[in-house]
Amino acid sequence: MKILLSFQTKAGTFYIGQSNDGRFHPIYDDESLGSYAQIWQATEDLAMNATFSVCHSQTGTLLDTSTLGIPEDPSEWERVGSQR
Repeated sequence: MKILLSFQTKAGTFYIGQSNDGRFHPIYDDESLGSYAQIWQATEDLAMNATFSVCHSQTGTLLDTSTLGIPEDPSEWERVGSQR
């Protein structure tokens, strides 16, 4: 998985990665939260709490990602470009 973008929140860092098949994945705590054809779909669903369920990495409580200030627009994320 190639990590393309990151966004820091009070619950930790979220990432957008791209798998070898070209699909985009919102990632939290090393877990993929879905698979999308377009990068904007991944960031939009994460911002609107429309991905697979997300549990806080330290407390284990269910997170509502729509309350974390995650931007829908991929251009508002930090570019990373590393392998995971």
